[in-house]
Amino acid sequence: MTVRVLVVEDEQLAAEAHAAYTNRVDGFEVAAVARSAGEAMRALAADPAIDLVLLDMHLPDGHGLGLLQRLRAAGHLCDVIAVTSARDAEVVRHAVAQGVVLYLLKPFSFATFRTKLEQYADYRARLAETASDVVQDDVDQLFGTLRTRGSAAPLPKGMSTESLRQVTDALRTADSGLSASEAGEAIGASRVTARRYLEHLADEGLVERAPRYGGSGRPEVEYRWRR
Repeated sequence: MTVRVLVVEDEQLAAEAHAAYTNRVDGFEVAAVARSAGEAMRALAADPAIDLVLLDMHLPDGHGLGLLQRLRAAGHLCDVIAVTSARDAEVVRHAVAQGVVLYLLKPFSFATFRTKLEQYADYRARLAETASDVVQDDVDQLFGTLRTRGSAAPLPKGMSTESLRQVTDALRTADSGLSASEAGEAIGASRVTARRYLEHLADEGLVERAPRYGGSGRPEVEYRWRR
């Protein structure tokens, strides 16, 4: 059975990317996209058959945890995967306490995103096959499905998650594309170092490459966050 998904993300480009990623994973389809907590509540009220919410924590009209409390109070039992840049341990703790089944930190590649959705799909499939009267082993296997699969693939040797986040933030907030030199200046690193991260993001399908013409000599490569 197809999993119907509500994407809750205030940033337009990220919302479009998460929706596109979702539709690329077999067995999942986007039911709606909400750019605020209020829009999310209206979407759930209009379509109670939504199975899964991809929830950003930073919303213009409230925190994602507040939205989670509201939807539970309204009787919505849909599952929730946090898809966010919120790295505060207290936010993670409260998210788990309120029933978030998986937590995906930005930035991430499509491969990492797909792994999380497939992990969730495995859980649903096991749940559907489980007898109504469970034994301890059934419960252990269900919870294990959500906990045991490997997480994101490690970064190439010499690359750090923090530097990758900085390059990603620089690209996403830039008014236009950035060259490796400009990205390096933005994060306080060399052009060569910045180019490694930019090329990694491009290889993951998150960034577009294009030649930048102007001036003398060879054209520079410009990198833009993929819309």
